[in-house]
Amino acid sequence: MNTKAAVDDFLAQRSLAVVGVSRSGKKFGNMAYRELRDKGYQLFPVHPEAEVLEGDKCYTGLSELPEQTGGVLIIVPPNQTEQVVRDAAAAKIPRVWIQQGAESEEAVRFCEEHDMDVVAGECILMFAEPLRFYHKPHRWVWKLLGKLPR
Repeated sequence: MNTKAAVDDFLAQRSLAVVGVSRSGKKFGNMAYRELRDKGYQLFPVHPEAEVLEGDKCYTGLSELPEQTGGVLIIVPPNQTEQVVRDAAAAKIPRVWIQQGAESEEAVRFCEEHDMDVVAGECILMFAEPLRFYHKPHRWVWKLLGKLPR
């Protein structure tokens, strides 16, 4: 279960890897990447076949990052998520955010078994401040309905 503490801890990390930014530039991963970068995060895109994504140097894997990051945002199909969390563990990345739509029970279980902090099934853009105008009402409704992590 996601907790507010886990969400806040992940978002407090100012250096993050992002797995799931596409070469086309048209996927949710690209939008999340741009928005987080605009919010001041230092981001490292990870893609096995790209050299540059969103104007930034891209890395072929989490083990190739030039410095330690505080967490990894995963925005890939669920059947790829478990391998990404295994790679994160090998790279000693302690925090994982499995974006809504990328959830995998096996990946979450792996994180829990390996003492990795994990947030799963939440949209990072509903929590990363400052919120955009379209996320404010969504978060308000979720709070009203008791769906926000506590």
